[in-house]
This record gives sequence, C-alpha cells and structure tokens, in this order.
Amino acid sequence: MKIGLDIMGGDYAPAEAIKGVQQYFEQETDMSVHLLLIGNRETAAPYLSALAPYEARYTFVDAPTVIGMDEHPTKALKEKPDSSIAIGFGLLAAKKADAFCSAGNTGAMMVGAMYSVKNIEGVLRPTIASPIPRADGKFNLVLDVGINADCKPENMVQFALLGSLYLQHVYGVDNPSVGLLNIGEEEGKGNILAQATYPLLKEHEQINFTGNVEGRDVFMNKVDVIVCEGFVGNVLLKSAESIYNIFAEDRGVKDELMEHFNYEIYGGTPILGINSPVIIGHGISHALAFKNMIDVARRIAGSDLINAVKKHFSQAVA
Repeated sequence: MKIGLDIMGGDYAPAEAIKGVQQYFEQETDMSVHLLLIGNRETAAPYLSALAPYEARYTFVDAPTVIGMDEHPTKALKEKPDSSIAIGFGLLAAKKADAFCSAGNTGAMMVGAMYSVKNIEGVLRPTIASPIPRADGKFNLVLDVGINADCKPENMVQFALLGSLYLQHVYGVDNPSVGLLNIGEEEGKGNILAQATYPLLKEHEQINFTGNVEGRDVFMNKVDVIVCEGFVGNVLLKSAESIYNIFAEDRGVKDELMEHFNYEIYGGTPILGINSPVIIGHGISHALAFKNMIDVARRIAGSDLINAVKKHFSQAVA
C-alpha cells in the first residue's frame, strides 16, 4: 500500500509533517505501508535525517512549489502543476498512490479531489466527515462539516448513506444509526431543509434512521451518524475544537474525556464519495495529527469502502 503525504501542507510544515512520519514509523511496524513524501527537497532536507532509520519505508517525491493557504484553489492547481498538492493528486489519479493526505489549502484539496479522482458515479456531492468525541470515549461521525454549506434533501440522504458505509466498512460498526441534527426531536421540527429531509431518511430502507437529534445529543451515545448541512456542521466542529482549546490548553484541565476533544488524535477528515481515499488535515496540524492522518488513510485504503460505495450507488443509478 502506498500513501501519498504532502509534507508542505500546513502552518508548521515540513518540520511537523516529518516528525509525524517519524512517529508513525516508530509506532507502526506494518512494512506493507510505504509512504510517498511529497515536497520541496531543499526545504525538507534539514529534517529528513530523522527518518534515516526508515529509508526503506518511504520515497521522496520532489515538488518544487507549494500552494499557499490563501491562494485561489482552481487557479493555483492550474498554474502550479509542480506543487505538492497537484503532484499528490497526479499520483493518485495514475494509481501510483492508494491514498493522499494533506493539511494544505482545503479548497485545492477539494478541487483536486473532484477533478482528478472525481466523484463516484451516482454521488451528487462529495462530503467531508468528521469524528466528534462523545462521553463514552468513542465518537459520532458528523457530515457534512464544511464543503456543502447549502444542501438539498437528496444531498442529506446521500450524506447519511456515505457516513453509514464509512463507519461500517472502516470501523466495523454494524448497521450504524443515523440522526438528523435539528432544533427538536419531534418530526416536523426545523427549517424547510430539515422538514423535507426527515421523511426521505425515514422511508429509506438502507438507512437506520432513528429521528432527529438536538445539539445536546451531539456528544452523547445516541446515534452513530449525525447528518447536517455543511454550514451547521462546520460551526459544530469548530465549537468542539474551541472546548479543547479553552479548557485543556488555556486552563490546563486534565481529564480523559477532554483529551478526546483534541482534533489531532483524529488526524484528518476524509472526503467521502470520490474514487480514491483523500484525507484533509487541519491547517495548524502538528506531528500527532500528521501521524494519525496517515493512519486514517491506511484504514480507508485497506478497507473495501470505495468498492462498497461504488456498488451501492451503481445499484441506485440502475
């Protein structure tokens, strides 16, 4: 298995990316995983000595340029074909990599995913899904969390399907339960989108829909998959991150549950509904996040998720 990692993506790259690779190699002894480290050779050179014991486990792929966080995604990908993100997607599209990860420009990652590896046939919009910690130490999967700010009911139904398939095939959750994020538990609550989505989820034979969930349920063991439009999902995700920043980092609160609010332990968020595994990391990722980003990519690439999604949506199209 070959996993491409953009070591130039993120505010602390390439130093933290390479530290993350070192941590992954130290803790993961599976020699079947080979990393393709994509970045500027000259910039990365001072940090690569840390990987000297693991030279057989990675290949360096030179990418002279970098797409900045503030650059226009489509324009940057066209004008910088030798950038780390563009080369990463090139390797993925050419089947020279089985997955690709980056903490770089999120827009460029989305554009690259949609135009290089493309949507799976039948998927209207790809979505990004994020784990949200819950009180029992596990997590709920929330989607969408940012790329689909405005949605239609049929998009929300597909998010529920993609999230369910992800938990089932990557994490072994049998028949994941699905809830629609709303302002009340009763059917008929919410805005027009929620009201129109509810009956579609309720009537869908392949979705284990249990009804509406409220904001107070997000961190509880009530459902496995929480569906919402990307505007709401992104606000929710950033709120969860702020809980950790305020209590753990700023106030020094030591608590096992609080540690689960550290986004870095989840690595990155997968783009679901495309033909190859792509993981987007947080722009402020440190070594731990990069290490876990690689592990998320390994999990997805080693599962039958992509084929399962293709099979499901091909049947839906037929």
